[in-house]
Amino acid sequence: MPVVTPAGATVPGVTHHLTEVNGTRLHHVSAGTTGSPILLVHGWPETWWAFRKLIPLLAGTHRVHALDLRGFGDSSTDGTEVGEHVAAEDLHRLVEHLGEGPVHLVVQDISGGVGFRFTATHPEDVLSLTAVESTLAGYGLEALADVNAHGSWHVGFLGAPGIPSLLLPGRERELLAGWAYPLMNGTEGAVTDDDLDELVRTYARPGAWRGTEGLYQSLFADDGATRALAQARPLAVPVLAVDGVNHPATATTFRQVSTGEVDAVHVEGVGHLVAQEAPEALAAAILDHTARVDERR
Repeated sequence: MPVVTPAGATVPGVTHHLTEVNGTRLHHVSAGTTGSPILLVHGWPETWWAFRKLIPLLAGTHRVHALDLRGFGDSSTDGTEVGEHVAAEDLHRLVEHLGEGPVHLVVQDISGGVGFRFTATHPEDVLSLTAVESTLAGYGLEALADVNAHGSWHVGFLGAPGIPSLLLPGRERELLAGWAYPLMNGTEGAVTDDDLDELVRTYARPGAWRGTEGLYQSLFADDGATRALAQARPLAVPVLAVDGVNHPATATTFRQVSTGEVDAVHVEGVGHLVAQEAPEALAAAILDHTARVDERR
């Protein structure tokens, strides 16, 4: 794959790529030269940079890839379609482009719906699924929008068509560094000022709130589609559910949409940002899970 100069921060041993797939341009990074492939998919408010500490821990024994979803990071933020359905198809096309065969998929937070849809509709692309601090529409995610039942205002706000793009440009640092990361991070020092600078850089790009809008709008437009897909095509691949502060939400959700084995790991003493707060513990869980799956292949 052609290598490009990183537009922002990078990690030693990582190469950066821009690839045209499914009508958009995706930025993704790669590391490692041996072993089965792992594809890392960020949540919100994140980009591939959420995996900066995790990638080196996995790359010694796996070929590791992490992307910026369309509308996020250094991927295209132009007027192409955004949302869960198209993002899931992006993953399928990216796996085809990588040409390494099926992947161990790792998703977290709001990308859980993307990963579930991708795995359910393209099971031939996925060896296993690891979901981190994630739930799905129809299985509890919508409860996070109910502010009268301890939900958060930001879910409805970010899913309101056009509103984030109207109100947030120029206020990225106030939202991310001033509110989101202090709220979600439960580990002092896990996210530095330099990390926040990198995240603010990408969220301040022109059109950079479109990806966020698309994923959160998918929650409110779901209308039972995720539950119907789970009933028609439940996950058969091995699943690892990893929970931090929201234990046991991820395990509870993915056991309802799977017919195969679902293992669960609780990383204690962390907040929501497990990959950033406890990369060693998360890497150990992923490596154990992928090794067992690979041994059975």
